[in-house]
Amino acid sequence: MTCKKKILAAAALLATAGTAHALQPGAGEPTLAEVRAATARFMDVEAALADGYVSDPSNHCETAASTGRPAADGAMGIHFFRPDLLGISGPPDPRVDGTGTHTDFLTPAVLIYEPQADGSLDLVAVENLVFKAAWEAAGNAEPPRFHGVPYDLMEDDPATEVDEAHTFEPHYDLHVWLHRDNPGGMFAQFNPAVTCTDHSGGQDAHGN
Repeated sequence: MTCKKKILAAAALLATAGTAHALQPGAGEPTLAEVRAATARFMDVEAALADGYVSDPSNHCETAASTGRPAADGAMGIHFFRPDLLGISGPPDPRVDGTGTHTDFLTPAVLIYEPQADGSLDLVAVENLVFKAAWEAAGNAEPPRFHGVPYDLMEDDPATEVDEAHTFEPHYDLHVWLHRDNPGGMFAQFNPAVTCTDHSGGQDAHGN
């Protein structure tokens, strides 16, 4: 095993140890195995398109660097989303907004793919996203959770050059890396094992 692989393996072990207590479904929640099985068919991007998922119109492959984080944190990838589950009814004005409060990971609102050198896409993660205003309007005082893990709050900081909210209005989101091992942890935002290097479209401004 190379030094780099040993480091990644150790990081994965530490991440697993740190979140092991949280990797248990709450009442009514599916297990990770159930979510993996339910979303495995989306390894074929055509199946995702047939189910109503659409590719990010900006054709960006999101990297950690695009949000001002270390490039070593890796990337997310290309996002495909269900407008109906997010409650999005139109283009950004000036930011993407929605009214959905969908949190069922058996039918995730977002699928994330890594571009491959041959032009194909590999499914790496699933995600749910709810807009903060809609979530609070529904009577929720705390962020949504999955397996005891709170969703990340994403809000743009106008004092920085990067857009921490990815052109979206303030929202909560959670990534679940079921289809690509993540040394940073199952619910981390970015994955060091994912890259945008082979993206033939518009990489984000910071590349990867």
